[in-house]
Amino acid sequence: MEELKNAITSQEQLRAVVEEPLELLQRKVSPQLNANSKVFIRRSPFVVIASANSQGKTDVSPKGDPPGFVKILSDTRLAVPDRPGNRRVDTFVNVLQNPDVGLIFFIPGKGETLRVFGKASIFRDQALLESMALNGKTPHLALIIDVEGVLFQCSKSVIRSGLWRKEKWPSLDGLPNLAQALKTGIETDMSLEQISKFVDDDEKDNLY
Repeated sequence: MEELKNAITSQEQLRAVVEEPLELLQRKVSPQLNANSKVFIRRSPFVVIASANSQGKTDVSPKGDPPGFVKILSDTRLAVPDRPGNRRVDTFVNVLQNPDVGLIFFIPGKGETLRVFGKASIFRDQALLESMALNGKTPHLALIIDVEGVLFQCSKSVIRSGLWRKEKWPSLDGLPNLAQALKTGIETDMSLEQISKFVDDDEKDNLY
């Protein structure tokens, strides 16, 4: 592979290419939730959470539920319920080592997104968990976010990607499903049929 050239290794080099943002944009980070960010969170059915362990190795985890599933506890605190998944709990493991997290909320059809960052912790407060029950099932854990910054992100990336425009979506032909990706990505004696059944059963058992 050919060696890459012109690496950017300092903020001065970076700003020589990308000018400083306008003052309005520099000041757009709020230290807490306001009426606009709260209504966005209440209408959002999907959030992505970024975390890192004590060595700085990062993970990004998607979370989805009916709109409003992320509970607003106060102007500076959010709660995210933990629904049944693959039991890797990568976000929780990271938070136990490094509490810094970042979240980005999406609303289908909406160009702008909402970014939140802060410190995370893990709770089993029964009253809180019961308040986030879905279809009669109570989560076992909640990720609590103590908010340190909130900002709205403009819609340019969503517009460019055509994310909410079906006519812009790429073809799914040739893309592996989860079972195929597992079969070719890891060493296992399980057949593709066995893995497919495991994936299907997991969705039937853990989606509600």
